[in-house]
Amino acid sequence: MKPLRTNNAGTILIQVLTFGVIALVFLGGIIAWAGSNIRLSKLGYQREVTIEIAEAGIEYYRWRLVHDPTDFQDGTNQPGPYVHQYDDVGGNRIGEFSLTITPPAGGSNTAIVRSTGILDGAPAANRTIEVVLSQPSLASYAVIGNTDLYFAENVTVNGRVHANGGIRFDGVANGLVTSALSSYADPSHTGENEFAVHTHVPPIDPSPPAAVPTRADVFAGGRQFPAPAFDFDGITEDLANIKAQAQLSGTYLPNSGSLGYHLILKKNDTIDVYAVTSLVPPPSVDCADTLGQSGWGTWSIATETLSSTIPLPANGALFIEDDLWIDGQIDTAQLTIGAARFPENPTTYANVTINSDLLYTNYNGSDIIGIIAQNNIHTGLVSADVLHIDAALVAKKGRVGRYYYPAPYCSPYDTRLSLTLFGLIASNGIYGTRYNDGNGYQNRSISYDANLLYAAPPYFPSTETAYDLVQWREIR
Repeated sequence: MKPLRTNNAGTILIQVLTFGVIALVFLGGIIAWAGSNIRLSKLGYQREVTIEIAEAGIEYYRWRLVHDPTDFQDGTNQPGPYVHQYDDVGGNRIGEFSLTITPPAGGSNTAIVRSTGILDGAPAANRTIEVVLSQPSLASYAVIGNTDLYFAENVTVNGRVHANGGIRFDGVANGLVTSALSSYADPSHTGENEFAVHTHVPPIDPSPPAAVPTRADVFAGGRQFPAPAFDFDGITEDLANIKAQAQLSGTYLPNSGSLGYHLILKKNDTIDVYAVTSLVPPPSVDCADTLGQSGWGTWSIATETLSSTIPLPANGALFIEDDLWIDGQIDTAQLTIGAARFPENPTTYANVTINSDLLYTNYNGSDIIGIIAQNNIHTGLVSADVLHIDAALVAKKGRVGRYYYPAPYCSPYDTRLSLTLFGLIASNGIYGTRYNDGNGYQNRSISYDANLLYAAPPYFPSTETAYDLVQWREIR
């Protein structure tokens, strides 16, 4: 009997068809995947080109601001956006960038530029970036002086220090220390010239032209000299501008008719305004000006009269055409206070005195105080034993410091315990709140407020006209 034969032809055909379909599906998937990758690669390339176009828009506008720091309408005197053609290296158009410019708000030194890169024929690839541009201000320094500066052993400065004269630094400088000189004769002793920035902390620096040692134990942030000088005389223009802005939409206080004004800043955005009627007399007849310091006095209030309570100025500009005493605390406020008498006359320069704490509530840049005095910014005889000042202080013609109150005749106020400054000191004369014999504040700490670098107090002096890029982000 013959065995039965099974016909497998149909089965094989089905298997071939099945695997063929699978292969076709798989191949189709590969082709689709490859096509998708090609499209994504193309889109990625296009988006890379558009971000470069957008960056070109930012660089173009930075260039324009170098040539005209006040032009925020792209030279058109018309509102934006401002569209410019973008060509490849061969000079062929491949797209364009569109600029939207937000100029600095009143008194600010910060502008915002938004640039959209557009590639011809590829609208899906458009990308937009936004940058913050800002002019460095005087507040980029912890201490800046127009003459020689001397920092003793127990002084720590956190921030940049500059002097148009020489600098002897025996404390610790955690920021860069610069001088406009190459060398100078240190007035604290006799002998040959020394480096413009030097220290007497052992081992004492050698004399020029020897190599400058690093001395990271003193100059933790480095030292550099010579460097460009700062123009203190230009601050007159800034004071005049603050006065104009205060009269326009801020607060202007004319001559008080008394000894000056005492302002107490309050956290509820108001200011108590007092007329100062008399000052504390010296404790004895021998508590007197033994060093021949111009304007010496106790500069401490004995009696005063409340004249009004006013709101903080709308535009942040407060100008006093008189001497000023100031203290208190702000909460989420930006304020610049100018004290000067115009026209300028050396016999009537206005002074600012800080005898009690002047404080921020917030230390994130939302609280900012700038004080510019035509003459001195100082602490008086009866100043707080522990004094804290949060502010950027500028003494245009005078100095930031404390008068010499000789012991024991001015006791118990001849020595004070500690002074802490968070902000800036800019002093035309020799800065100092302690003397070599220990008179004044025994411990001083000066910390630079980094928020001031590109968020300076309103209408505050700038050190450069050029705008730096301080923030970059992609919008889409």
